[in-house]
Amino acid sequence: MTKDEILSLEQIVYKNGRNNTVQVITALAEHFPGEAVLSTSFSMEDQVITHMVAANQLAVDIFTLDTGRLFPETYAVWSSTLERYGVKVNAYYPEADRLQKFIAEQGPNSFFAAVENRKTCCHIRKVEPLQRALKGRKLWITGIRAEHSQNRQDMTGLEWDEQNKLLKYHPLLYWTTDDVRAYIRTHKVPYNPLHDKGFVSIGCAPCTRAIQPGEDFRAGRWWWEEEGKKECGLHLHQ
Repeated sequence: MTKDEILSLEQIVYKNGRNNTVQVITALAEHFPGEAVLSTSFSMEDQVITHMVAANQLAVDIFTLDTGRLFPETYAVWSSTLERYGVKVNAYYPEADRLQKFIAEQGPNSFFAAVENRKTCCHIRKVEPLQRALKGRKLWITGIRAEHSQNRQDMTGLEWDEQNKLLKYHPLLYWTTDDVRAYIRTHKVPYNPLHDKGFVSIGCAPCTRAIQPGEDFRAGRWWWEEEGKKECGLHLHQ
C-alpha cells in the first residue's frame, strides 16, 4: 500500500470522527471488500464493535483466538454473542504439536517462572494463530483504547502494522470507559461479567486478575512481571 493510499484512508477516519464510527468502518470495509476483519476477545470494547458490525450488517468478518485457557465467563459471553447477533465468529487455536512439545518440556504453568517462557506461551497460543487469522487480510479492526496503557497514548486511529503487513483501525481509541459502558447499557450489548468484578483487561485465566483501586489498567495482566515487559506480541506499536 502506498503512502498516498494510506493518507486517503486517514482522511476517512478523521473526516468522520469518533461520533461516526459506523460510517468509518463501512467506508473502510468497502475499500477492502472481503479483506476487513475484526478481532475479538469478547472484551467490552470488542463487544461494542461487534454490535456495530452486526446491527448494521457491515461486511467485516470476525475472529477470536481461543488459547485453551480462557475464563468460563469468556466462553459464556461468546455463546451469548452468537445467540444475540447470529454472527459467525471464526476461532483460531494453537498449533497442537508445538503446544504439546512446549508443555511436555516446560510444564503447564512455566510462564510464572520466566518471562521468556511466558512470551513463548503467548507466541504459541496467540501470535502464531493471529498470523493465520490475518493471512490475506488488508484491514484489521481492534478494540484498543488509549486508556489501556501508557504506550498506547500516542497511537493514531489508523496505523500501519509492519509485523503483519496491513492496516489497523482502532475505532474506540479515544473512548473512555464511561463511553464504552454507556454504549453497552444503551444497546443492551452482552458483556463479560468479570468486568463488573474489577477485571479490566481479560485474557487467559492464569494470567489475569482483578485490579485494585488506583492500579493501572494493565496491572491485572502478568502481574508478577515488571511493567515494561507486559506485552504478549499481538499489538506491537512503534
